[in-house]
Parts: sequence; C-alpha cells; structure tokens
Amino acid sequence: MSPSILNRPASSRFGVSFEFFPPKTEEMEQQLWRAVERLAPLSPKFVSVTYGAGGTTRERTHATVRRLLQETSLRPAAHLTCVSATREEIHEVAREYWNTGVRHLVALRGDPAAGLGSTYEPHPGGYAYASDLVSGLRREFDFELSVSAYPEGHPTAGSMQAEIDNLKRKIDAGATRAITQFFFDNAIYLRYRDLARAAGITVPIVPGIMPVTNFSQTRKFSVMAGASVPDSMARHFDGLEDDPDTRKLVAATLATEQCTRLADEGVEDFHFYTLNRADLAYAICHILGLRATREPAQATA
Repeated sequence: MSPSILNRPASSRFGVSFEFFPPKTEEMEQQLWRAVERLAPLSPKFVSVTYGAGGTTRERTHATVRRLLQETSLRPAAHLTCVSATREEIHEVAREYWNTGVRHLVALRGDPAAGLGSTYEPHPGGYAYASDLVSGLRREFDFELSVSAYPEGHPTAGSMQAEIDNLKRKIDAGATRAITQFFFDNAIYLRYRDLARAAGITVPIVPGIMPVTNFSQTRKFSVMAGASVPDSMARHFDGLEDDPDTRKLVAATLATEQCTRLADEGVEDFHFYTLNRADLAYAICHILGLRATREPAQATA
C-alpha cells in the first residue's frame, strides 16, 4: 500500500460520491437506507441513483431520489437514459426531477432494452446517443450533467479513438464531469486520462471504484461490460468461494490500494459503486482520510 496516503493527516480531503440502485423488495429497501445512513456522514459530493433500461425502474428511482431529498442532506444525482423514450418523455422526466429539487443528472445512452449483449436501437422520436441527450437537456434545463466514460472503450466504440471522440462530444455538448466504468488496472485509467487530456477534455474524469466481494460474479459481469480482470485479482480470491469474511477483507485491501495509487497519480475524486452496501466503501474512505463531519442521515426504512 502506498505510504504517501497513510502518512497524510486524517483531515486530508478527497472528494467522493456513491452510487445506489433503487430497491425492489422491502428487505432491499432496508439495506439501501442502512447504507445511506452509514455513508452520509462522509459528506459525499453527491450520490447517484441508477435508472433501469427503458425506464424500467422509473418510479422506484424517483421514489428513492425524493426520499434522499426529503430525509437527508445528501445531493442526489438521478440517472437518465435515452432508451425507449421520446424526447418529450425524457424532458417530462427531467422536469419532474427539477421540480422535485434535483439539480444534477447523470446523462447516459443506456443499455439496450433487451439487456447487455443485445443490439441498441435508438427510439425514432428520442435522443440517439448520450451526446444528443446532454445537448437537449442543456438547452432546456440548468442541471449539472455528468456522463459516463469507458477506460477500456465502450463495447460498441470500435476503437479507443472512437471512445475518446464520443466522450469529447458529450463534454462539448455541455457535460461537466465524466465518471468511469469500473476498472481494476490503474494503468488503463491513466492511459485513458492522458488520451482525454490530449484531446482537449479538461473536465474531471472521476474513476469508478467497485470493491469486489463476489469474484466469480464480477468476472462474468465484466465480460459483458467489456472490462478486464487482472489475473492477479483471481489469485487473491482463489479458494475463498465459501469464506465471505475473508473475501470482504481481500476486497477492501485491493480497492484501498487501488485508490491510494490513483491518489499518488493526482486523482482527488472517487466514485464508489456500492451495490447498496456501505461497509467496504466506508472503510476505504476512512483510510483515505475522510471522517464523519455531521450526524448520520435520519433515513430509516
């Protein structure tokens, strides 16, 4: 682990944000709000709430965002996608968010309605791509707009140059931040950041960090998402299939080392894919020097 982080004072501040997904069941609802209550005292810059393909979680996403606004002091960033919706329908959703008090959207093309691996088909009356969505939202609203970035290239990009060109279109259309898909090899992110800067992209490119506790599941998902998994990670989790406690310790160690090495490369913001669990993200933030600055959010299921 990099000693430069460990030797920094605890008051050292990094910017963090957390991603949650809208719960499907009562049990998942309770798990989500336990995570919110645990992580809120770290004063994240924002917390994002995902939005299912084709708007399949629209009402649950709205309900989660409303509750975050009403019962916590967190700043929610609602995901919004292009899939299976007209421009008018997308604007209606955005207007609902604005009227609710949301001032930050994560604007995405979105996965195909049939799921990862199927062919994406733009809605004939909608926005074809995220850059179009950003441009349309920027004309109508004054949201802060974050977009996605793919350090290993989007599966449909064709080349890394095409990936960078697409990111630049989104930024030129009015996006103010890029959040990367999860990655496990820092060299991949650093190369991507260098390419983006060379292309004139100056907005923050925030690394997406996903602590891994279920390695086999993560490897399967990574294949579909086009993200590579280093052989060294497989070796760390080898033999731990029936040992969840040790898997959790290994996951925290690996993710913390990833963050500390990124910090040594000048990274100051981290976006954690929490999977609606707080323990690993909280531990990593603690080692980074973040400390609770206020009472926990008063959100209980």
